[in-house]
Amino acid sequence: MPDIHDWKPSHNPWAVALTVTLATFMEVLDTSIANVALPHMAGSLGASQDEATWVLTSYLVASAIILPISGWLATRFGRKRFYMTCVVIFTVCSLLCGLAQTLPILILARVLQGIGGGGLAPSEQAILADSFPVSKRGQAFAVYGMAVVVAPAIGPTLGGWITDNFNWHWIFFINIPIGILSLFLSNRMVEDPPYLMEQRATIMKDKPKVDFTGLGLVAVGVGCLEFVLDKGQEKDWFGDSMITTFFLIAVFLLVFFVFWEWRHPDPIVDLKLLKNRNFGTAVFLQFILGIVLFSTTVLIPQFLQTLLGYTAERSGMVLSPGGLLMMVLMPVAGILVAKMDARLLVSIGYTLTALMLFNLTHLSLDVSFAQITLWRALQVIGLPFVFIPISTLNYVGVPRNKSNQISSFSNFARNLGGSMGTAMLTTFLTRTSQTHQSALAANTGNSMAYNAYIDRTKSALMALGQGADQAKQAAVGHAYTQMVRQASMLSYMNAFWLLSAIIACLIPLPFIMRKPPPRVKAPIEAAAH
Repeated sequence: MPDIHDWKPSHNPWAVALTVTLATFMEVLDTSIANVALPHMAGSLGASQDEATWVLTSYLVASAIILPISGWLATRFGRKRFYMTCVVIFTVCSLLCGLAQTLPILILARVLQGIGGGGLAPSEQAILADSFPVSKRGQAFAVYGMAVVVAPAIGPTLGGWITDNFNWHWIFFINIPIGILSLFLSNRMVEDPPYLMEQRATIMKDKPKVDFTGLGLVAVGVGCLEFVLDKGQEKDWFGDSMITTFFLIAVFLLVFFVFWEWRHPDPIVDLKLLKNRNFGTAVFLQFILGIVLFSTTVLIPQFLQTLLGYTAERSGMVLSPGGLLMMVLMPVAGILVAKMDARLLVSIGYTLTALMLFNLTHLSLDVSFAQITLWRALQVIGLPFVFIPISTLNYVGVPRNKSNQISSFSNFARNLGGSMGTAMLTTFLTRTSQTHQSALAANTGNSMAYNAYIDRTKSALMALGQGADQAKQAAVGHAYTQMVRQASMLSYMNAFWLLSAIIACLIPLPFIMRKPPPRVKAPIEAAAH
């Protein structure tokens, strides 16, 4: 067997990169497409809008459970075998989702689809880390970044187009040919490096006991936490007994999980990796990246649809140019990370992101399609220069045989950040909108401008034939509607300001990480020294 230090994949590593990116892009794209089609699903399946949201929640919970343990599963069963199994499960369950004629069947299929989809992105990142030398790893992660960062940006547009021109079943059917192609190429292109095969051979020989306690703790704990984050705002958070119960269960199980895994000789999730300065910092930065990426992808379409009356497809078109811009910048970031200090690149990315998020505080109810599209495109230009260097710095000083754990942990952090950021910002919007509404209402009684607006509107309605009392009531109602829109507008401005401030505080943080040696040809263990 060749030495693991000299191992190279049998096929061109770029062919391997494109192969594994195909399935990951399909999975991430499918998640954002499904968001757009929810109203259509509810209508055709005879379900309410609230019931239909379980189509999203069930997938997110199942995916969140698999993410943190995917590294352990890949090591124990073989990474290639695990990855291809995930592709098969995701593809078959996509067919079941498309064929579903009732909501319970669709939700069950989505749970199984989430189990398959959750293992794809971490496996791809680990495969890329092993297939490329350290000096080219940034460029490889640029391909990976196109899947996990760009897909959510173009998903709403594609989902809106498919739903409007065909029906919601096709958002699942389109996965089938892609999944079959991915499975065929993965079987030919992907291979496990010698160190992984040695690890698995040792496991098969020694047959260590499976940590079922840790497995159960992380599965139930993370599942409960994801449920709380997804349903919290809808259920009024801790005002609802079910949310409170699930939150307490999640906290208890996850705290016990940390204690249990830290002391276990063969843990499901190797939490001691967080003691590594680079990896611990990178996990935190991935968490923040998830907050910014996913929350802004939700906030902007929500603003456009609720306040400006955009359709789902048109609001998705606002996001798409930003996604295309990231596709262009990802390879640029991949090249730069090999030529300059990766920590500096992260700080530059955070600086750009903070400035462009602050720029979005200039939103107004009169903003044009072209203007908001430009602002959104500018808002994402810094993200490639954050994502690629962080993905590279992840591995500095960490043993190569832990690459599966690294990829699963970092992906879990980013997805958890996305769920937590979206939940917190949705609540923030609701609460601040109420506050602004109260403040605006308090100033209407003695406001000359308000009284003049009521008089003008009343006169215009009376000129159209309405009686004086009816016209006044209609004028007050119209003024109230405008006040609610203004209050909501102010809350969105506050949300973007808050995100900008959080990112600005993180600009110096990357410099506490170790700088990776340039042009390293040795294995990753040598990169730590």
